[in-house]
Amino acid sequence: MSLRRLPRGALVATALVTGGLVLSGCSGFPGHATAPARTVEDNSGHGGPPGAAARPGASATPAADPQLRRAAELQVKEIPALGPHTLKRIPESARQAVVVTGEAADSSHSTVVLYVRDPARGWEPVSDPWASRNALRGWTEDHHLGDLHSPAGVFGLTDAGGRKADPGTRLPYDHRSEFVAAGNGFEGESLAGAFDYVVAINYNHTPGRTPLDWSRPMGANRGGGVWIHVDHGGPTHGCVSLPEDRMKELLRWLDPSKEPVVVMGDASMLGK
Repeated sequence: MSLRRLPRGALVATALVTGGLVLSGCSGFPGHATAPARTVEDNSGHGGPPGAAARPGASATPAADPQLRRAAELQVKEIPALGPHTLKRIPESARQAVVVTGEAADSSHSTVVLYVRDPARGWEPVSDPWASRNALRGWTEDHHLGDLHSPAGVFGLTDAGGRKADPGTRLPYDHRSEFVAAGNGFEGESLAGAFDYVVAINYNHTPGRTPLDWSRPMGANRGGGVWIHVDHGGPTHGCVSLPEDRMKELLRWLDPSKEPVVVMGDASMLGK
């Protein structure tokens, strides 16, 4: 897959959705058409930002020159539109982030952007915005079973699976025929194929277990089975959904050694 860097300063909006599913995932997925977008690129192995020009007779090493050190620090970038509370919840060890930004607190439409973190430069976008869908009633910071909201927050991404064969992910992938979504979604659309590819969102999910696992660490009343899965053309019960080609691209991009997370919610929640 050819990888290309996005222009510096590209803006991202993102949003995630999660929800209860037939079996254990949510049902109902987005059907937004997406414009042709760039493929993802992981810039996390690149070197640090360029330093300021050295003064005659002065060291060009930021560690030895306070002004150069400050110039380097100013170039370390955070993810746009995320507030201090949200940024603090992203683990220091995380080097990949899937940012899902909802159009509004009560909207089922959202946008996904992928980021990588370079130790010297900070977070940089590596994808164009992808249209996505989330839960029917939007977002909540206090998710409960059956509330038809996607949980907002920062969650790990450790496990994947699907009805179709592994497309080449580095995550543990549970390939089973049990990944089946039956019936129709909220807008009458067929749910067939929605669980062909899924990534479990670690909201009330035990890391290291299949997305089909029914254990709920926070209790059954807090919901679970919140996934990123294939879009079926409508709102979800709580999951986030993407077109099938984007799901395969996401699965191939995620790298467990970079401890990926999903950061999701509407703009007001993410901006806290």
